[in-house]
Amino acid sequence: MHESRMRGVQSVVGWRTACPWCAALLLGSVAQLALAQDPVAVAPGQYQVEFEDAEVRVLRVVYGPGEKSAMHDHPDSVAVYVTGGHIRITLPDGRVGEPRVPPGATMRHAAGGHAIENLGTTPFELVLIELKKPADPPR
Repeated sequence: MHESRMRGVQSVVGWRTACPWCAALLLGSVAQLALAQDPVAVAPGQYQVEFEDAEVRVLRVVYGPGEKSAMHDHPDSVAVYVTGGHIRITLPDGRVGEPRVPPGATMRHAAGGHAIENLGTTPFELVLIELKKPADPPR
């Protein structure tokens, strides 16, 4: 009987000891959400708000030759590429891509984070329409 009481005490003590870890995990999750970076705040030289209402935010994005941005996030969005270009996209997990985007291309992008670098010798320009509500899945 004494042993079962001790096990119960150990369980309670173990839970109380683990509770600060639970709080730390919760705070870490909240901090990660707070760290989701708005591109206009992170890279005001490249991102300019052209229009905003309750449903969308329209950004004009211009990266000069060799310019890059810090990691930032976008909601679901549609991009209209004004100029073509060769860019480097770095994702939060470290994966890197270097697509060549043709002028006039339009693409739908899922919400997520990235850093961008213009690898070309001319400005890379696009209009980005950010959707404030999650988009329905493509049909």
